[in-house]
Amino acid sequence: MSDRVFLDTSALYAVFDADDAAHAAAAAAWAGLLSSDTGLHTSNYVLLELKALLQSRLGLDAVDALTTYVTPFVNVAWIDERTHAQAAAALLGARRRDVSLVDHASFIIMRNLGIRTAFAVDRHFAEQGFTPLPAAP
Repeated sequence: MSDRVFLDTSALYAVFDADDAAHAAAAAAWAGLLSSDTGLHTSNYVLLELKALLQSRLGLDAVDALTTYVTPFVNVAWIDERTHAQAAAALLGARRRDVSLVDHASFIIMRNLGIRTAFAVDRHFAEQGFTPLPAAP
């Protein structure tokens, strides 16, 4: 397993939502990450996006579980003004409605930190040259 993994909204949400199509694969991969010494990384944008989804779809108990049992064990990269501007430029330059500002910021953070593996069930990470975990079927 990689020594560092970037956590994306897509896979983390799938872990929380038992009805998500990717739940089983994401939950198994998450268990593997937790039993390893892999460094877990994400961004404040991912956490914001994930908390909004959890609150809206699963309720505040899910947000509390994320805050209590996940966030304290994750290295959070805080998006600064420069990274935000780069992500916004990439969003507009890509001319794609299906890749979010949060995704573009994640790609930048991953490249800056030299992280090659993404805990993500979002095909855009593979399109950007990253290795998704769990691996696509």
